[in-house]
Parts: sequence; structure tokens; C-alpha cells
Amino acid sequence: MRNFITFFLLGLFLIPYSFILAICWPFSKKLTKKLSDFCVKKVPVGVFGVLHKIDEFQFFGYEESKQGLPKQFMIICNHQSLFDIPAFMRFMPEVDLRFIAKDALGKGVPLVSPMLKSQQHCLIPRNIRPLESVKLISDFGARAKEQNLVPVLFPEGTRSRDGNVQKFYTAGFRTLTEASQLPVVVCAIDGGWRIADLKGLLKNIHKGSYRLKVLKVYDCPNGKEECNKLLDEAKALIEQQLVEWRKKPLTER
Repeated sequence: MRNFITFFLLGLFLIPYSFILAICWPFSKKLTKKLSDFCVKKVPVGVFGVLHKIDEFQFFGYEESKQGLPKQFMIICNHQSLFDIPAFMRFMPEVDLRFIAKDALGKGVPLVSPMLKSQQHCLIPRNIRPLESVKLISDFGARAKEQNLVPVLFPEGTRSRDGNVQKFYTAGFRTLTEASQLPVVVCAIDGGWRIADLKGLLKNIHKGSYRLKVLKVYDCPNGKEECNKLLDEAKALIEQQLVEWRKKPLTER
């Protein structure tokens, strides 16, 4: 019964935003962009608010970890769920985030698709050729730098099904750093893998949690060797943070 109430209230909250964006997108990309900018500031707060109210689901955004961040930067983080995107929007409403994601999210997903397309997130087709992918990411990085955006890259390339950090791939990261020349902020996220599919949502949403924290800031790396070293260190930092979170009681996380 609780799950039904949760999904019903989420639907009531999200449907108006989804409907308005779906109607506007075919007629006015500019208006859709303005509405999307508004939605990313309001919707994540509302979603996590509903989950907390009904299911005691807690969002732990470690605000103190954001102190001293550069004026503009890029983010790398482990990846667990589609909820990672609204979690970052909830955690960093003060900056304009742009994600590198699979282009399937830009097709037919209510609310999400028109938002990603109108805000010009970097959507990568699944079977794209490597050189074409490099071009898309490079153009995205240059645009992010020019427009004072904060690009977000998940170096694993896909979601972790068990919450463990997977291999970090270097190609997209090197391309993005070379194009944007931005400092690199390493973040850790946890909780999404437990609610990554319908079965997980039904089983784990009640008294579940999401955690997001800034771990370290690096200067923009130069060349392949520095990129590889940074990614290795970032992966180790994230793994260490996950271990620390998971060995403590929920109230201490």
C-alpha cells in the first residue's frame, strides 16, 4: 500500500511538468529550455521530498564537501542508477550541470527526454563509431567551457548493478579534459544501485538512502599519463568512501 501511495504522489507531482515539456518541445525549443532550467531546480527537490515524506527515504548531500570548489569545473563520479542525475541536480542546484549519457534517454522518456535535449546534454548513440563519439564529447566540452556549464562524466560508462565501482575508461575522460581544460572534481555516490529497477524500488525504497559527496579537486590533467593517474586515484578514493559509508549506521552517514 505504501508503494502505491509513493508512486501515486510522485505521478501527481511529475505529470504536469512532463506534460508541459512534451507540449512545448515540438513548437519552441527556446521555451522548453527555459522550462527545463526551472524544472531542474524544482523537480529533484520535490521527488526526494515525496520519497522522504512517504517512505522515510533520506538524501544525504554533504554540503560542507562543496566548500572551496572552483568557479567552473567538471565532475567524475561512480554510476549506479538513473536517479544519479536528479541526485546531482538536488546536490548542486547552484551550478548548471550537463551530463554525458546514452541517447536512449533522449527518446520517449517523459520529462527527461525534452529536458536533456533542450539543455543540450551530450547524448551518445549506442553504436556510434569511436571517432564520432570523440567529436561529440569534444564539442560538448568546448561548449561547456564557453557557456560556464559543469559537465558530468561517469567513467564506468554504465551503471553498476551491485554497487561496486567498475573499471574507469579513459577515452571519454581524456577527450573531455582536453576540450574543456577544466579542473576535475571527484564525487562519490551511493544508494542508487538498490533502486535501479522496479524490483529494487519496491523492495528498497522504504527507509532507503542516497548519498553524494565531493571527495577531491584536481587541476586539469595534461596528457594520457596524468589522466590515467587521476582516474586511478579517483577510483580508489570512491571505493574507500563507499566502504566507510557502508560500515557506519545510517544516521552517521
